[in-house]
Amino acid sequence: MSLIPPFNRKGLLPPGDYEVTFDELRQSPLVIGPEARHRRATWDAKWDAKWDAKWDAKWRATLLVNLEILTKQLWSLGITDVFADGSFAEDKDHPNDIDGYFVCDLDSLKSGRLVKDLNRIDPHKAWTWDPLLRQPFLGYPKRQLPMWHTYRVELYPHVAGFSGGTGILDRFGNELEFPSAFRQSRRDGSLRGIIKLKQG
Repeated sequence: MSLIPPFNRKGLLPPGDYEVTFDELRQSPLVIGPEARHRRATWDAKWDAKWDAKWDAKWRATLLVNLEILTKQLWSLGITDVFADGSFAEDKDHPNDIDGYFVCDLDSLKSGRLVKDLNRIDPHKAWTWDPLLRQPFLGYPKRQLPMWHTYRVELYPHVAGFSGGTGILDRFGNELEFPSAFRQSRRDGSLRGIIKLKQG
């Protein structure tokens, strides 16, 4: 039995923090999909020649492999609190990517040491949050970070108490910190669950 519950009626992972290993996540509804009686026909039959993904389960499994690569790079530097969600935590037929955040200290982030250390590990040197390095992608309205182009995953640094930089607002126009921003759906602000990745 999966440690992650099925999607709720709104098609969202029910609110809560679900701490799972990558092996457990691979067996969850977020990758293999809802039970047959609850799944949309397109989950299994979707064809997207651009990404060579016959089934959404296959595409989601590919996204998960990429998330694991980046998460293990963070773990190797002693960063243990890594969270993932985005449309991956919704029953969207073909999620564009996986979004998430990780908790780090301000000094390593501000000094540039964190990016330097991560890019020393990553063969693609994809770690950066510099807006000037965002590049367009055909059919997408916003420019994407190098890690998105390489992995279709975007993981953002979070320093507790430091709210700048998310660009995600609550219904009153206040900028949210990543922990709050990533626990709600961008569709309508409904609360949704998030995955905390644990080492297996």
